[in-house]
Amino acid sequence: MNVLSPCSTPTRFFGLLLVHAALLAGCGGGGGGASAAEASPVPVTSSPVVGGITTAITATTATTVITATSASTLRLTLPRQGLTASEMGVIVAEGDALSEAIGAYYQAARGIPAANIIRVKLATGADALSATEFTKLKAEIDAKLPAGVQANLLTWTAPSRVAGACSMSITSALALGYDSKYCGGGCAVTAASPFYDSESSQPWTDHQIRPAMMLGARSLEAARALIDRGVSADATYPVGDGYLMRTSDGARSVRHPDQAALPARWAGTLQLNYSDNSAGADVDSLTAKRDVMFYFTGLSRVPHIAGNSFRPGAVADHLTSYGGLLPGANGQMPITDWLDGGATASYGAVEEPCNYAQKFSRASVLIDQYWRGGTLIEAYWKSVQWPGQGLFIGEPLAQPFRDTPGFSIEAGQYLIITRALRPAARYSLEYRTPASSAWTTLASFSGSHAQAQSLRAPLPPAEATALRWVGPCRADAGRQCTLASSF
Repeated sequence: MNVLSPCSTPTRFFGLLLVHAALLAGCGGGGGGASAAEASPVPVTSSPVVGGITTAITATTATTVITATSASTLRLTLPRQGLTASEMGVIVAEGDALSEAIGAYYQAARGIPAANIIRVKLATGADALSATEFTKLKAEIDAKLPAGVQANLLTWTAPSRVAGACSMSITSALALGYDSKYCGGGCAVTAASPFYDSESSQPWTDHQIRPAMMLGARSLEAARALIDRGVSADATYPVGDGYLMRTSDGARSVRHPDQAALPARWAGTLQLNYSDNSAGADVDSLTAKRDVMFYFTGLSRVPHIAGNSFRPGAVADHLTSYGGLLPGANGQMPITDWLDGGATASYGAVEEPCNYAQKFSRASVLIDQYWRGGTLIEAYWKSVQWPGQGLFIGEPLAQPFRDTPGFSIEAGQYLIITRALRPAARYSLEYRTPASSAWTTLASFSGSHAQAQSLRAPLPPAEATALRWVGPCRADAGRQCTLASSF
């Protein structure tokens, strides 16, 4: 059908909404245990500093007066944010002229290693693959991918879904494997992604999934323009504008509770605008807006997209039933219209999903993960809790808010510069001496929304031989792990 059909009866619909709103509110970042690449979880208690001063510095504290205890030579490198070109696989439909050309252009534009270009035999005339056909395709891709590849880009627009007992998008099926627990046949609860709102920048290493994105361009000219937008977005640090729209279409505006608080939360950092037209007295879409960076709405068709101008790296989507069912979206607006209008990425469902907010992007998570330095594919994937029925399209490596962390000594103190701290999470800089196996805290920090941090910590005593940076585990943000060390 062409409209969202939440459930068979209104009573069941509202009951499910209440249950799953509670589930969503209670969910945290990440999933699973710490990966082998992380140190074992570390205790959050610490001893006093010997011969120095222990400080607790929040993200809003500019400086702390201390007395340096040594001319320490201990250094460490803060963990990077965001996937790199060497970690991106590019999947090409061998013999398809458009797919081959897109793959070649993307490889040159992003510097993708030749070993990461994977050619597969694939019929690109139909919009769906059977589950059996897909199983063979995924096995071929997995066998050919270098071990270090963490995510994939698909260079075709069809097939866009995998059809079995229910339909998964091909991007989610490649990441998670085809399994009916991720689709369930429409109005059903589906399994969650372990990558949702996690701190991982290596999803294959940490979670054994490779998030996938389809470029989504229907011509070589459009593909080049999209890729160029993504590349030109890198390290531009835009300040706006974002539009979060509650429309007169109540069934498709279920994301508004998450969106309403964002303009105040990001005030002074990003220009976000929330509009509430639930009463239908105003307009449901943007017209002639410039510098659009975020555009999240709920409509079956969004008018006037091309009349706005989008910043490189912009993200836009509309919550509706079939936006990702390419090419025709079952009579609704296909998500490729966002790319044609100038956005750099979008997302939509390939089968009737019911209007569970968890099956669509959560703006608060997407904006936060993007702003803290994630690539577009990471921020988008981390923003969808139940992604099985949703197709991700766009240029995956766009990184407009790239993090360039620094760790140095200045004026007898450590100076830590980063934009990557998770809001409300605890971080600490700790040292150890040969006389003790225990770690001692030099300074503790708390991440804050919408702030890049310039943090200071005292130097350790002269006998210190090791330094470490502790924070939320990559694979489970509710636990503490060593994120970087001097040894």
